[in-house]
Amino acid sequence: METPADLLVHDAELLATVDADRREIAGGWVAVTGGVVSGIGGPADPQPGAARRIDARGCLVTPGLVNTHHHLYQNLTRAFAPALTGGLFDWLVTLYPLWARLDEEAAHVSAYVGLTELALSGCTTSTDHLYVHPRGAGDLISAEVAAARELGVRFHPTRGSMSLSVKDGGLPPDSVVQDDDEILADSQRLVDLHHDRSPTAMTRIALAPCSPFSVSTGLMTRTAELAETLDVRLHTHLAETQDEDAFCLETLGRRPVDLLEDVGWMTDRVWLAHVVWPSTTEVERLGAARVGAAHCPSSNMILGSGLAPVAELRAAGAPVGLGVDGSSSADAASLWLEARTAMLQGKLRHGAAAMSARDALEMATRGGAACLGRTGEIGELSVGACGDLVVWALDGVRFAGALSDPVEAWLRCGPVAARHTVVAGRPVVEDGVPVHPGLDEQLAVHRRVSAAIQAAV
Repeated sequence: METPADLLVHDAELLATVDADRREIAGGWVAVTGGVVSGIGGPADPQPGAARRIDARGCLVTPGLVNTHHHLYQNLTRAFAPALTGGLFDWLVTLYPLWARLDEEAAHVSAYVGLTELALSGCTTSTDHLYVHPRGAGDLISAEVAAARELGVRFHPTRGSMSLSVKDGGLPPDSVVQDDDEILADSQRLVDLHHDRSPTAMTRIALAPCSPFSVSTGLMTRTAELAETLDVRLHTHLAETQDEDAFCLETLGRRPVDLLEDVGWMTDRVWLAHVVWPSTTEVERLGAARVGAAHCPSSNMILGSGLAPVAELRAAGAPVGLGVDGSSSADAASLWLEARTAMLQGKLRHGAAAMSARDALEMATRGGAACLGRTGEIGELSVGACGDLVVWALDGVRFAGALSDPVEAWLRCGPVAARHTVVAGRPVVEDGVPVHPGLDEQLAVHRRVSAAIQAAV
């Protein structure tokens, strides 16, 4: 007798696998056993028995979405009024003193709330870039990891860092920078403590010096060497604004992409946040090296940073995923919204046919998996991949008349939240509601911590 699956999602209006063959199955089903996909089929294929069943009639089923760039702690200063009118540099200078008050409680509650918000938007795997580590603040990354484990979401925090303060010619104040040896030692500690190399890993660590205007070139080089030794990935902001171009030319005598190559980061171990302003030649260089890009369309618009050359990067061979970015520069942490905005920006930049909903879905899934070094593990529904999926209801007033193409309807007819978000075969969001029972308590803590941080202006 066949062993029953743990979960069977059945009778989908459309199952968009985003697998290597980009299969789409009307009336499709997917089974998950032991946290991985154990079967996929259509109406003519016999369905396995299952301990738990989800009826997906009238719904689109997709792989779980993958968020490739975020600053979870920033939801403590969401839509902070004094920082709303400037560009990136002014925005950062305004907020650094507030973020200098982070501690373990703040890191935990901001991660809990932020990851819950992402799960409501269909995100099953998220990275995070926590680069503010005030003296005496405690183990902020481990506090985030604890929140992700409580919620049951897949998590790729990065050990961010800043070493170049105002007195050294950088942008951040002294209160939020550390020296290189301290940063590298803590980076290795966190990898040893949390990094899981298995194909079904729930937690992986990457190393992430913040940006060219907040770290030394020496730290960039030594971090790349450490990542090679530890076999972990590398992440940083790059080519985000024209101000950054000017800073690099004035202080370092070269453009950001040249800097990336000089410090040993032009490899397929690397994915970059934003990548708005590379030249045509630089796009080709990034693509040839298979350097990934986290496209953050809402943040790029809110801060006025520009329209990233997404189509050009993808055509050059660079993996491109999507990122919601921090809640202070893109104040809604919805990966569905980023997918829709990426689609619209792609059309705006190159014409109506240049970016489809399927292109955006692919960036939100397979593209994100490639950025995180997890192709075949997450971001697709195929036998043996992680059992991460989303059930999207295509009903009600929003979808009246949307009969011809469920994938296009998914992004054109929203706003949409997930009906069910499933990670490793276990619901994290069920019937539109987070499963974990602690949300109300954590929201109360978040309000208290956020008020204390913002009152310190």
